[in-house]
Amino acid sequence: MSPTERLDQDRVTETTCEYGFHPPSEVGSHDPEVLRTALIRESIERRRAECSASMQTEVVKLALDLLVREPDIEGFFGGLARTVVEESESDTCAVWLLDESNQQCELWLAYVKDRLFTPPKGAVPKCADDGSGKMAFPCESMAMHLFEYAPGWLETTEYSSSDARFPDAIRAFATEMDWQSTVATPLRLGERMLGWMTVCSDRPSDPESHWGRVVLIEAIARQAALALHHSRLVENNRVEERRKAILEERNRLARDIHDNLAQGFAAILMQLQSAQREACRLSPAVATSITNAVDLARTHLTEARRSVGALRPNVGSAEDMATALKRLTELNRRTTTVPIDLVVDELPRFGDGVEREIVAIAQEALTNAVRHSRAGKITIRASTVQSVGLRLSVADDGRGIAREPSGIGFGMTSMQERAERIGASLTIVTAPRNGTEVVLAWDPTSLPTQVHGYA
Repeated sequence: MSPTERLDQDRVTETTCEYGFHPPSEVGSHDPEVLRTALIRESIERRRAECSASMQTEVVKLALDLLVREPDIEGFFGGLARTVVEESESDTCAVWLLDESNQQCELWLAYVKDRLFTPPKGAVPKCADDGSGKMAFPCESMAMHLFEYAPGWLETTEYSSSDARFPDAIRAFATEMDWQSTVATPLRLGERMLGWMTVCSDRPSDPESHWGRVVLIEAIARQAALALHHSRLVENNRVEERRKAILEERNRLARDIHDNLAQGFAAILMQLQSAQREACRLSPAVATSITNAVDLARTHLTEARRSVGALRPNVGSAEDMATALKRLTELNRRTTTVPIDLVVDELPRFGDGVEREIVAIAQEALTNAVRHSRAGKITIRASTVQSVGLRLSVADDGRGIAREPSGIGFGMTSMQERAERIGASLTIVTAPRNGTEVVLAWDPTSLPTQVHGYA
């Protein structure tokens, strides 16, 4: 009999609550002892149903109170974990979360005795001991077990300290800490799996208190899953609103540059060219000044148009990425004497959103190389990776990028932000007098990563 089946025998299930109370089968018996046993069991079940309903109500009130006092999701979960430990007289409550692709699980936070433990963001949790000389908790083993143990995705699982389902490292730790039991309940919301809550106790419990402990943990886990799901929705909406605001601001800047600066430079250039045609009537010094002014106006008009292109890269369903890269290369060839080579493999479509960000990164990297590198040659390469991903490289043989923080401008930050939005890795390799290479690697099957390195 599975742990969940044992639990279902000891409590009023949701199905029973939905369709009403089912009388025991012994009611048709004429044996007084049989009837007495049935009535006792019925009374216990009713008391447990009332207790469960009351507990659910109290947990909802607790969750609402915590949301008011702890609007931060980590503070909210810390409060829930503390409540579990204190109310169930347990030793530890930990929360383990799946990543967005449901490919792995890791520890998010844990309340141990009277202290909240949160691993650093982006780091692999290292559950080291506290200097007491006791064994460190095997976080990675527990995370892997929760992820790989299929029944635990659907139902609450109870373990003893020597449970054969546990990996050896966890059994050894449980024995060392004298844990009597561990309860792992999934954080589910409908069909969506978010992670697990595990509660470990070093105290033996009688069947009645153990039943209440499991009901409490499951009730809190349901509220935790709802709060976590809502928090992620809010965060996703916030990120999307920020993305829209950034795009709107970039479009506004592009319009201002196009309508004011670019048009202004174009008008100035026309006037200067008109004056240049009359240069034969002017002194050589004035003619030379007009020629210089024409060159300056033409250069700044080109830079203004290039800025508009960088702010609003034009790639969509009507233009594939290879065509967009060729267009950008031809545009830059007209504005510089530096040779620009383009090598593009046959590329699949990656979606308008992804392609738009990739082309914008290529535009920014190419603009930086043309304007700042003092290069003798620039090479752009775009190729597929394992038939599903992309590797884009913009390399020059120029002077390299300064290591000082002041050498990292808005363009670099913009490229990093764009790479992060599509879950790509961005690597910048540079060295004095040895040039710079900007490498973008995008793989739809991998986790979002970002690297910014100097050689």
